[in-house]
Amino acid sequence: FVYVNKAKPLSILSLTPPCRQHIFSSTTPTTMKFSKYALGALTLLSGTATAFTVSGGASFGVSKSAATVSSSAVFSTTEAAPSSAVTDEASWEPMRPPLENFGWDNIADQLTSGFGYSSEQVAEYAAKIDGNKEELLKIYRDMQLARAFENACNQQYMQGKIRGFMHLDNGQESVPALVAHSIKNGDMKYSYYREHTHALASGVAPGPIMAELFMKDDGTCRGAGGSMHIFDKDTFFQGGWALVSEQLPYAAGAAKSILLDRELGLSNNPENLQTKVDVPPGEDDDRISVVFIGEGGSQNGRMAEVLNAAAKDKLPLLVIVIDNGRAINTYTPDVATNSDVYKVGSHYGVPGMLVDGSNVADVVKGGAAVVDYVRKNGPAILQVHTYRFNGHSPADPEHERGRKDEKKWARDNQDPIAIFEETYTENGIFTMEELKEARKEILAVVKEAVKFADESPMPPIELAKELEYPDARDTDYNLKPTPSFGEAVNERTVSEDQMKTILDHIAALQERAKAGEITVGDAINLAIHEEMLRDPTTTIHAEDLQAGSSYDIPKLTQQTYGQIRAADEIIDEGHFIGKALGEAMNGYRPIVELMNTNFGIYGMAELSSAGNTYATTGGKFDMPMTIVGAGGTAPNQALGAEHSQPFHAYVMGIPGLKICSAASPDAAYGLTKSMIRDNGPCFLFAPVKMMKESKGTVDLGKCMPLNKSALLHEASASSVESNQAVTVLTYLHGVKESLLVIDEIVEEGFDIDLIELRSLKPLDMESISKSLERTNKCIILDESTKSGGVGATISAAISEELFDLLDAPVKRLCMDDAPVPYASSMEKAVVKRGSDLVQGVFDICTGQI
Repeated sequence: FVYVNKAKPLSILSLTPPCRQHIFSSTTPTTMKFSKYALGALTLLSGTATAFTVSGGASFGVSKSAATVSSSAVFSTTEAAPSSAVTDEASWEPMRPPLENFGWDNIADQLTSGFGYSSEQVAEYAAKIDGNKEELLKIYRDMQLARAFENACNQQYMQGKIRGFMHLDNGQESVPALVAHSIKNGDMKYSYYREHTHALASGVAPGPIMAELFMKDDGTCRGAGGSMHIFDKDTFFQGGWALVSEQLPYAAGAAKSILLDRELGLSNNPENLQTKVDVPPGEDDDRISVVFIGEGGSQNGRMAEVLNAAAKDKLPLLVIVIDNGRAINTYTPDVATNSDVYKVGSHYGVPGMLVDGSNVADVVKGGAAVVDYVRKNGPAILQVHTYRFNGHSPADPEHERGRKDEKKWARDNQDPIAIFEETYTENGIFTMEELKEARKEILAVVKEAVKFADESPMPPIELAKELEYPDARDTDYNLKPTPSFGEAVNERTVSEDQMKTILDHIAALQERAKAGEITVGDAINLAIHEEMLRDPTTTIHAEDLQAGSSYDIPKLTQQTYGQIRAADEIIDEGHFIGKALGEAMNGYRPIVELMNTNFGIYGMAELSSAGNTYATTGGKFDMPMTIVGAGGTAPNQALGAEHSQPFHAYVMGIPGLKICSAASPDAAYGLTKSMIRDNGPCFLFAPVKMMKESKGTVDLGKCMPLNKSALLHEASASSVESNQAVTVLTYLHGVKESLLVIDEIVEEGFDIDLIELRSLKPLDMESISKSLERTNKCIILDESTKSGGVGATISAAISEELFDLLDAPVKRLCMDDAPVPYASSMEKAVVKRGSDLVQGVFDICTGQI
């Protein structure tokens, strides 16, 4: 049995004599089997700072078979918990077979046939590793660091110091070994929720990673991210993303930012890597973007979209597919027809290669060639055939078909560390003593990381609210400094003819604005051009962009700034919202125009992550992204249910988003300019049926606050004095509906304070309070549903914060909880309008409510 003395380093005080003999033996390997329960106790109950020491000073390692234990085999990081065989290994076959007879010749053939390398070039990649003791030792140390760190995470998780979801990478160490060998610091890296080892291999320090898992203030994200969200600005490690496959378009956007740097002649500001300076990248700039994904996640449609975009723009993008044969724990072929993910790029002209993850030297040699191809030519796929030794997470019961037996078999037969040890001690490159010494040094590093995390303080409670928005709610965007390099970049990237055309276009719009003849769509277009000329790091993405989309919002952007800054996109909002997010993390200010805001439903995952990123990264990464489009539900608009959804209500619950609405050209113009200058994600909704109908003047050059409403009509003093005044809160088409019936309301002896809710989030409670102090009654004309709508949120806030100002309950005039019909006869039962407001004012002023 195993006894753990918590007051001392983990000690084996009593084992059956043969086991004790084998554990402390320093002789040749001896066959034995461990009890899985004893090993579980040894692995999971060890103390924090002593998790890597054993009485007697022994170290632990496992050879290729878990049934063989050598002098280095006591508590090494080679295997978390050796398995006891439950089946006859001679007759048992894994569901997912290994790559049989797959060696360097297979990789060399792929490099010559698919990547255009000559035989001599391939041989050079092999020569850099084969027999190179220094490189091989580094590879071994990188694998051991990955394994030791994950083992430590497992132990700390079982002790309750790491909480939430955690996903370990044991068995897949050849991938971080490749990253450490071939991926440079300046390369952007996008991983998924199993990213600890990818961050380590990218150069992120072990201590801050462990502290992040411990939810400590010295963590990579100050404890705001946790295990699935490791970010580090200095090493360009940009996640850690928890929604499966969401990282794919982000990485594509990051790759696009590299092309933008080269096209515009800009570089990262050394003092703030998320801003730019007017220094062109050097001729040796060979940065790439790397994205990690499992073979299960790569079945997601985002994969096809990213390959298309990467091929179209020749993005320097490397997709590393970590193929462990399990989509979570489900056997991937049970749910996917094509597991050869490296071949799917052939439809787009994107080459791919398969390597065997159990042979780390081949992974590094072949992977280095693929990385160099991406640096010089464009996108590629590298699929690493590997096995994951742990369940999806420590809490995973692993009930899926064949999973437990396969995991045990893989630990015994597919361990890249054990195979490395056996290969390079047998051929004389290393002695076991040399490898033991390397392991010992790595264990000390990991032990120090645990100590660092233990001693780090918890983040202050105030930090949560501080991380809500990068820019304060009351920011004056008129005071934001203009980039010093704006004119210089415009001069070298916009031709004289293009500049004349766009300046003439801007002048014409400005004249219409002064005359009160500019539309909402044109006002947004004017704001976009002014900001794109003011700050060349501003980009735009849209469908049908060359044609100006539906309401001329992106009109003349591509014709002026080129395809690199003004991108016509495939018809999937999630894809180009995601690419915009990647650009925003790397020094650019993307604008996303949605032809109809309801189409943003396709991008809910990306919108959610855009809102969360600033907080999740502990304030490390701003998210300067502006989303703008026409939407809402006007009375009698006859667009049917799908085009009449209250998407503004859907996104209200996403933290970190600033959400505004604009029912006039002036508001649309001023809010758009402010949003583009804001360092966080902003969403502007414009009224779909008023885009060309509503016209007015614009306060040219003026940015509007993103936290203020607008009083459009003030109730008369006499109506207030006679208690016949009502505060009416509305937005989008409700503004027009309200303005149309004010005279009718006044004729009946009542009046209203009409407040346009230009800021839906954050909500301008100050303006609402000021009006209610006069009227003591409130009606919300709401363009969203009764359940979960904007009006529900506002009504609750008023009832909670301003209850003493109310003489009657808040009256909500909102859409019914039914899809909006096409036929106008039925639509009246769902969508509220001016006539409903007239009745509502009468009812609340006469005591009917």
